[in-house]
Amino acid sequence: MSACLWYISKYTGLPGDRVGERSFELLRAMARKGHHCILFTSNSHHLIERPGFDGSHRTEQVEGVEICRLKALKYRGAKSLGRILSWFHFEWRLWRLPKKGFRKPDTVIVSSLSLLTIFNGLFLRRRYGCRLIFEVRDIWPLTLIDEGGFSPRNPLVAALGMVERLAYRRSDAIIGTMPNLAQHVVEQIGPSPPVYCVPMGLSQERIAAAEPLPPDYVAANIPEGKFLVCHAGTIGITNALDTLLNCARAMRDQRHVHFLIVGDGDLKAHYQAICSDLLNVSFAPAVPKTMVQDVLERCDLLYFAVHMSRVWRYGQSLNKVIDYMLAGRPILASYSGYPSMVDESGGGSFVPAGDVEALRAEILRYVEMSAVERSAIGTAARDWLLRNRTYDRLAQDYLRIALPAPITA
Repeated sequence: MSACLWYISKYTGLPGDRVGERSFELLRAMARKGHHCILFTSNSHHLIERPGFDGSHRTEQVEGVEICRLKALKYRGAKSLGRILSWFHFEWRLWRLPKKGFRKPDTVIVSSLSLLTIFNGLFLRRRYGCRLIFEVRDIWPLTLIDEGGFSPRNPLVAALGMVERLAYRRSDAIIGTMPNLAQHVVEQIGPSPPVYCVPMGLSQERIAAAEPLPPDYVAANIPEGKFLVCHAGTIGITNALDTLLNCARAMRDQRHVHFLIVGDGDLKAHYQAICSDLLNVSFAPAVPKTMVQDVLERCDLLYFAVHMSRVWRYGQSLNKVIDYMLAGRPILASYSGYPSMVDESGGGSFVPAGDVEALRAEILRYVEMSAVERSAIGTAARDWLLRNRTYDRLAQDYLRIALPAPITA
């Protein structure tokens, strides 16, 4: 018989959104295996503009997944009081939601953020006698401390730390997108429920939806006859682009190497200003998600970076890396942390975060390789990704963890 899974997350991307699609992709894959999946999410998201609706909630079917959108306070900006108030409003809406119209869950999955959802999760487990899974997609409050600049003694940070530890202790199992989350959990509470990793993945829909770039975009933004080092994605504080741009300045005499930054974000104008004198750096507009692969496949080396942070001790699973590996190009990252799927696949290399000279030397190493050698590295990344990170496979892994007993579709 099939199982019913309730997945609760205030922040979830849906088909057509540019961010956060992992949750929906997993649920869609589970639904295709015959299970009944219900997603409870919010119409309030600082990265996605959601349409309004009448009443406190709206339910619809989207590609086999039942979706209940809860109306929550809208706000602007990730660092705002409005965001915190929106968390509480979402939890209140969820608490008050009439639940008789939904199938009884076999498992409730509470996915951060918001950490506050664990309280509704504990209530639902008691009410329905079901299994409770706590999913960690972003380690809070550690991210607030190490990357947001908050003090550990900040009352909000201290309160979130208490909620985090409660969630770890009281859940039946913990699932994280990062491969070394178990170490963090043990550091917080000692012996814990079992901890698993179900990372970001790849859907066949993403591959099938790929489209070519318009010729005028290519002509205006993709340099010819250059070794292209590309960063594609959001241009913001968390992307640590200073290291790459400082490296570009150090390599301005290497005229055959060009640094291409594709995307938009809060810091784009700032970086354009400080690089205005560099002929080996150019900025291109963001493209639709369906065209990202065409951008990446036109480049020789794909780059991402992170700041030095304790968060990375527990590993990373970034959508950007999925896109890069799918493109079949070698990957180079300024990253100091737990090994990732780039290491597992042999699809690229890392230099210490913030080390400009090490980055320069590694770029030149790739420049000196033959095209055949670089192609072999990129192909290894793509092949590994297609074998190990499809959402169909990840959904099966998730079901083995989430269900209280073997339930066949």
